Amino acid sequence: PLPPLARAPPGGAAGPAEAGPARAEGAEGLFVVLGAGLAAASHPLLYVKLLVQVGHEPLPPTVGRNVLGRKVLYLPGFFTYGGHIVEVDGKRGLFRGLAPRLISSTLSTITRGSLKKAFPLEDMEHVSNKDDVKTSLRKVVKETSHEMMMQCVSRVVSHPLHVISMRCMVQFVGREVKYSGVFSAIGRILKEEGLLGFFVGLVPHILGDVIFLWCCNLLAHFINTYAVDDNFSQASVIRSYTKFVMGIAVSMLTYPFLLVGDLMAVNNCGLRAGLPPYAPAFTSWIHCWRYLSAQGQLFRGSSLLFRRAPMPAACFPID
Repeated sequence: PLPPLARAPPGGAAGPAEAGPARAEGAEGLFVVLGAGLAAASHPLLYVKLLVQVGHEPLPPTVGRNVLGRKVLYLPGFFTYGGHIVEVDGKRGLFRGLAPRLISSTLSTITRGSLKKAFPLEDMEHVSNKDDVKTSLRKVVKETSHEMMMQCVSRVVSHPLHVISMRCMVQFVGREVKYSGVFSAIGRILKEEGLLGFFVGLVPHILGDVIFLWCCNLLAHFINTYAVDDNFSQASVIRSYTKFVMGIAVSMLTYPFLLVGDLMAVNNCGLRAGLPPYAPAFTSWIHCWRYLSAQGQLFRGSSLLFRRAPMPAACFPID
């Protein structure tokens, strides 16, 4: 919540009733700008991650050593892979697909802000170890349910632009120009796949979001409530770090949902990255999950720094 506004000085200045909405709108605009800036800054990382997710390995592995000093083969990390993209497309090439991603990020931020206004959550009493199990759990469930609702709706609203962004980026694999702009991409998807084409991969993304929220919030709640004493002077700091650490741990658990959702967004859409030999034409996201599981690739792309090459990939790198 925003801090209370100071009393407006006399002489025609806006009063609290007028300044409140204006300040809220300003804060929302700031969140949109910050979100767009973060999306732009992190785009090269997401771009490389997506190319790794679809299985595009244009560079051969190199020999390195693990922590035990044994020789192993490593696939190119983010910086080497990013350097290859720059060699092929120039520095601007690192930002392929950025425009629809910025629109997707903006839509998500605006949607969440609108939902907070339409369905405000009353200020909750701070959960502490003084609460009984039933009371504290009820508070967490109410907060998480509210957050889940906002996340699911914002995901649905922003997903069509996410699909377009993914497809723009994977065109690097086959050097296609099928998706060259946001509006032309919208028209093409409508013509070839209909409205459902904008929501391929949505289900695993939403499932991943929901599982992440509940696991992260419940784990952090139980740790903060029963392991951190309110009388400790740094209790609030520890609680904030607990949720952050839980978020990192749970994100690894839900990563396969992100991978499957992204692969479904580009699968069998006429681009080389969504066709054999990169992947078969999946009939559903469950089919995609089972295929990746059988290949031992459910966490492909989860790490971009130290990527150990499996032997088949090391012997037969994909062009």
